[in-house]
Amino acid sequence: MALFLQHKMDDIQWAVWKMEEPLEVLLALLPDVRRAFCEQELHRFVSERRKMEWLSVRVLLYSMLQEDKEIGYSLEGKPYLTDHSFFISISHTKGYVAVMLASFTPAGIDIEQYAQRVHKVSDRYIRSDEQTEPYQDDMTWGLLLHWSAKEAVFKRMENADADLRKLRLTHFIPQEQGTFQVQELATEQQELYSVGYRICPDFVLTWTLN
Repeated sequence: MALFLQHKMDDIQWAVWKMEEPLEVLLALLPDVRRAFCEQELHRFVSERRKMEWLSVRVLLYSMLQEDKEIGYSLEGKPYLTDHSFFISISHTKGYVAVMLASFTPAGIDIEQYAQRVHKVSDRYIRSDEQTEPYQDDMTWGLLLHWSAKEAVFKRMENADADLRKLRLTHFIPQEQGTFQVQELATEQQELYSVGYRICPDFVLTWTLN
């Protein structure tokens, strides 16, 4: 099995799945009643990568709960469990998928592969009043954390503004793992969110804590 990371605390849990198995092996990890449905649904996708991501999310969800759950999608494209037993958030990047479940509040999780492209688009999500810091003398990690955290908070928020520059990270020095604050500036409430993060050798992972 390719369960790469798993974390549980209080009323939230998340896990990361490394996509290594072929589709037929992933299908075999699901209960019979879900396997037939997923096998049929895979025909909707042309891309093999998209098939792998979609199926890996279902396998990861089952491995986390050991219960058969169905994922639906709102008109805005946000995932939800059709039995409403948990709030759910989903993310994927090259080689990995991540799933977060929360008992009482909406969830937001994001996973981003290490890549230099964040330097080219930093003006789309970094504010002039934000300060990014390197991790192990590499600024790419700091930029990735800013991008990923804002994506996670965007998923967490209701009716969120798509402009990530309306989210502001408080200053922090990146460590291998930790927490920091993100304030939304799109509403009158200007709510403050706590975000957990972890830096792995080839990706960053961020998730909302409230």
